[in-house]
Amino acid sequence: MLVDSLIAKRHLMANKKQTLVAMLGVTFGIAMFILMISFMVGVNQFLEDTMLSSTPDIHIYNDIKTDYSVSIAGEYFGDKSSLVVVHHPKPKQVKLNIKDAAGIIGNLIKDPDITYVSPFLSTQVFYNYGPVQINGSIEGVNIADEARIFDLAGKMTSGVPENLLSADKGIIMGKGLADKLNLSMGDMVTLTTPTGNTMSFRVVGLFAIGISTIDNTRSYVNLANVQQLMGEDRNYITDINIKLRSNKLARAKAKELAKKYNYKSDDWETANSSVMASNIVRDTLTYVVSFTLLVVAGFGIYNIMNMTINNKMKDIAILKAQGFAGKDIVQIFLSQSLFIGIFGAIMGEILGFMLSYALSRVPFPASDFVALKYFPVVFRPEHYFFGLMFGVITPLVAGLMPSLKASKIDPVAILRG
Repeated sequence: MLVDSLIAKRHLMANKKQTLVAMLGVTFGIAMFILMISFMVGVNQFLEDTMLSSTPDIHIYNDIKTDYSVSIAGEYFGDKSSLVVVHHPKPKQVKLNIKDAAGIIGNLIKDPDITYVSPFLSTQVFYNYGPVQINGSIEGVNIADEARIFDLAGKMTSGVPENLLSADKGIIMGKGLADKLNLSMGDMVTLTTPTGNTMSFRVVGLFAIGISTIDNTRSYVNLANVQQLMGEDRNYITDINIKLRSNKLARAKAKELAKKYNYKSDDWETANSSVMASNIVRDTLTYVVSFTLLVVAGFGIYNIMNMTINNKMKDIAILKAQGFAGKDIVQIFLSQSLFIGIFGAIMGEILGFMLSYALSRVPFPASDFVALKYFPVVFRPEHYFFGLMFGVITPLVAGLMPSLKASKIDPVAILRG
C-alpha cells in the first residue's frame, strides 16, 4: 500500500503541469457550482419571501360562477315542446360577498393550524387628485390583522399601519401610486367606484412591498369605510386572508377549506405558480451547467491519465514483471485521480466560498420597488457537501477506465518492444 502511494506521488510530481491543469479543471468546476447554486438559491429565496410578503398562505373568495344554460326566455317558454336558443347571453349581476362571513371567520380562528385571519373587502376604484385620474384597487381591512399577516409595518416608507385606527377616513397608499399622483402625507385624495360613488380620504401612510403591480395600484383603508363607499352593510366581506403556522400546509388546507365552505380557496403556491415554475427552471439550469463543467473537468482527467499511462508503459511492465498485481496497478493510477479530485474539490470549495461572499457584498442597484441592499446569496452546508462529493466522484470515474487499461498490460509484449 505504501509503495503504491509513493509510486502514484512520483507520477504526479513528474508531470506537474498536467497535474495542475487537471486540478484547476476540478477547482473551477466546483467553484462555479458553489457560486451559481448559492446565487440561484438566494434569488429563489428572495422571490419566495417577496411572494409571501404580498400573498397570504390561503386566500378565500367568492369566485364568479355564471350559469349560461339557464335564461329568462327558457323559464318563460318552459314547456318541453319548445326549443329555446339564446345567442351570446350577457352575464347576470352577481354579488361577490361571502355569505355568513362572521361564522366562517369564527371557525377559522379556532383552527389550530391557523395563526391569523384577516377579512377584507376589495373593489376597483379611480384615484382622483386634481386633474389626474388613475385606475387602481382599494382594500378595506382590519389593519391590525392585515399588518400581522403581511408584516406591513416593515414595508412602510412613511407613517405606520396603526395610523388608520386613529385617522378619520385615512388611507395607506402604495408608494408608486402616490408618486404618480404626486401625493404626500396629509394630502386628500378622492376615490370613485365603478358605480359612481365617491369618497375622500387623507393619506396617513405609504408602503413599498417591492412588486410594482401592487405598489402602483393598491391602497388600504378601514373596512367600514369601503363598505360605506360601496353602499354595503357591515357584514359585506368579499375575501378572507389566512396565515398558517407553516406554509407547507397551505395546499392541503386550501383544498379542505374549499370543500368545507364551498368557496374558492387558493394556496400561495397556486397563486404564484408562474414564479414557482421559474424557480424550478433556474434550479435546473444551475445543476445542468454545473454538471457540464464537472464532466468537462472529468474528461480532462481522463485524457491526462491516458497520456500518463501511454508514457509509463515500460514502467508499468517492469512493475508487473516484479510481481505487482493488476489491482496494484489500478490502485496506483486510481489514487492519482482521487488525489486530483480531492485536492481540486477542496480548492474549488474555498474559491467558490470566496466568490460567493464577494458577490454577497456587491451593492444591488438602488430602487424604491426592490428591497435589496446586496445581491442575494445563500450559504448552505449541503451545497458544499454535494460539491465535494461530486468533485471526488467525477475524477474517480474518469480515472477508472485508464487504470483498468493499465492493469491489463502484458509486460512481456511491452518489454519485447
